[in-house]
Amino acid sequence: MSDSIVIIPTYNEKENIAKIIEAVFSLEKCFHILVIDDGSPDGTADIVKGLMADRYADRLFIIEREGKQGLGTAYIAGFRWALERDYEYVFEMDADFSHAPSDLPRLYGACHDEGYDLAIGSRYVSGVNVVNWPIGRVLMSYFASKYVRIVTGFKVHDTTAGFKCYKRRVLETIELDKIRFKGYGFQIEMKYTTYKIGFKIKEVPVVFVNRREGVSKMSGGIFGEAFFGVMRLRWDGWFRKYPTIKK
Repeated sequence: MSDSIVIIPTYNEKENIAKIIEAVFSLEKCFHILVIDDGSPDGTADIVKGLMADRYADRLFIIEREGKQGLGTAYIAGFRWALERDYEYVFEMDADFSHAPSDLPRLYGACHDEGYDLAIGSRYVSGVNVVNWPIGRVLMSYFASKYVRIVTGFKVHDTTAGFKCYKRRVLETIELDKIRFKGYGFQIEMKYTTYKIGFKIKEVPVVFVNRREGVSKMSGGIFGEAFFGVMRLRWDGWFRKYPTIKK
C-alpha cells in the first residue's frame, strides 16, 4: 500500500497514457495512480484497463465518466475517491509529460519531510521555466498569475499550476462542493482557498515542457473563466467564512 495517489485526468491521451504510467511506476518511491477519463473516443481508457489487468491491478485505478465534464470536476471526483481510501498525499499531474514524473518525489518531500500542506510545482518561482511554449502562451500564463497576485494579494507565483501535492487534511477541510470553477480557474480557486484557510504552501521550482504528442486542451474560454473568476475570489476573500483547520 502506498501513502500517495497521483490523479491524472485524461481526454484523448492514447499517445501518452501508457508512457506516463510506466514513468511514474518506475520511480523509487511507490506511487499509485488514478486516471479520470472523460469518455475519450480514442481508447485511452481501454489502454489503462489493459495495464490494470496485465500488471498493475493493485496500483492503477480508473474512473470513467460520460463526456467532457471539465478539469475541476475530474479532480474533485478524484479527491473524493482518494479521501474514501487511506491516502495521505494526493497529487495532480497532467498525462502529457509537461509535468516531469521525476519531480513527484520533490513535491512529496516538501509535504512529507518539510511539513508543508500544499506543494506546488512552480514554473515561475525561480524565473520562467517553460520549454517549447509559444511566446504568446508563456506571456498569457505568466501575466495571468501576476494578475491573480495583484487582485487577491495571494503571494504564490504560479497560481494556475496544475502540478501539486496536497496533504489529506487540506482536502478534508476544503468544502469541495463549494468549489465553483471547472477550467483553469479551478487551479486558482483551490490554491487560494488553501491559503485563506491558513495551510502552509511551498512552491517547488519545476521545468514545464510543452506536450510532445497529442493535442492541447487549452482554450481562450478556459483563461476567460480564470480571469473573471479572480474578482469573485477577491470578493469571497473579504466576506466568505472559510473552514478552520482541525487540530
